Amino acid sequence: MATNKTVFFLIGILLVVLGVSMLAPYLIQLLYRENNHAFVSGAFVTIFIGVLFVLANLGNEFKLNLRQTFLFSTLAWIMVAIFGCLPFLLSPEEFTLSDAFFESMSGITTTGATIISDLDNSPKSILMWRAILQWLGGIGIVVMAITILPLLKVGGMQLFKMEGPDSTEKILPRTIEVATIIISTYLVLTFFCGMLYWLFGMSIFDSIAHAMTTIATGGFATHNDSIGFFKNSNIEIIASIFIVLGSIPFISYLKFVQGNKNIFFKDIQIKGLIYLILISVFTMFIYLLFINYESSVFDKIRISSFNVISILSGTGYVTDDFGLWGNFSLIFFLFLMFVGGCAGSTACGIKIFRLQMLFIFLLNQIKKLIYPNSVIITKYNNQKISDDFISSVIIFIFSFLFIFLIISMLLSISGLDFLTSISGAASAISNVGPGLGDVIGPNGNYKEIPDLSKWILSVGMLLGRLELFAVLVLFFPSFWRN
Repeated sequence: MATNKTVFFLIGILLVVLGVSMLAPYLIQLLYRENNHAFVSGAFVTIFIGVLFVLANLGNEFKLNLRQTFLFSTLAWIMVAIFGCLPFLLSPEEFTLSDAFFESMSGITTTGATIISDLDNSPKSILMWRAILQWLGGIGIVVMAITILPLLKVGGMQLFKMEGPDSTEKILPRTIEVATIIISTYLVLTFFCGMLYWLFGMSIFDSIAHAMTTIATGGFATHNDSIGFFKNSNIEIIASIFIVLGSIPFISYLKFVQGNKNIFFKDIQIKGLIYLILISVFTMFIYLLFINYESSVFDKIRISSFNVISILSGTGYVTDDFGLWGNFSLIFFLFLMFVGGCAGSTACGIKIFRLQMLFIFLLNQIKKLIYPNSVIITKYNNQKISDDFISSVIIFIFSFLFIFLIISMLLSISGLDFLTSISGAASAISNVGPGLGDVIGPNGNYKEIPDLSKWILSVGMLLGRLELFAVLVLFFPSFWRN
């Protein structure tokens, strides 16, 4: 185990940060006079274990090789989910172990699926902790997507490798340097989002909680009716804008700070996201006109825009029960769940760039049929793309859909109906939150589904958040051989 000292040292640091973060909901407990010590106890245990990890794994030099980086990526999320569920278990709300772990995993993976059936009457401290978990999960996956996943070459993520050393042995100093700028950007976006929420009608508590879950594209809300509770079109517009800002690659913000002022207009992936949003909103708007949805033209545009952006990004905020709009809306939103946002953002799903690469691959195959002797050079964002790279993207998409089918079958076996199984699997692996149907749809939650289903969905959330292969590779014996 000596070779993994750096892994457990870093996990210890994460647990200390997580434990310190639990003190914020404790202040909420004091402010709202909630008489329990769940967060103090949880913080003490988490910090204590984290410090033990740090002290037990101190060394003169910290290095991560490729195998250790894979191990750290998965263990970090699992450990944070485990200790993140302590406040739920210790709270007077009587969470079961399955419910607490599900809620914690949903938070840290920014999924937004919840087992809490009455958010309006839940303790403010619990609501704030859910928001903090999503906020931490959002910044965690951004840093990981920019610094770790490209080195692991997971599903084409090497395309987004930052300039710098290729060796994973030098990942730590580079991660700290990049993370500083990324976290600063993340904080600024969160601040302005919360400020605008407050200015346009939210309470201070609601604006802080929703700002964190908006930028993280997580979707945990503080009311049963989600964003629809506020019945405020300005709040929906603000949410849509900041969800999009959270769904574009944070590496773009980094490049903008470094002097590339046109990055937001030139990046093919960002343009692809905007085009997809516009096409999807127009499609849903026409559909609402076609079914004679009872609202004004402006409201149809607003409702279409908000729900498309929320589902596409994996945020999962809702204002209307789109499950009542007919079968087309169910199929359409299921498709959007799979797509997701941009690579290197807080959004999940297959990602825009992979679908763009798949489209390029299909075009090239057609060209080769027409011109068999032609030499085709594939480029993406002015970078030359190898055949191996395209293969890795196609394999990822196939694996994503294959694992989705496996999760769907397991959920069906665990006792869920067809629509709940299909949409639940899609929601988990795409980290969206709400599913479709009466049970886990926009007006439902995951409270009443069997415990086995909750554990299956928790695994699906982890797989989706960590891009599948970062987790799956750990189950191959050859991975552990020296």
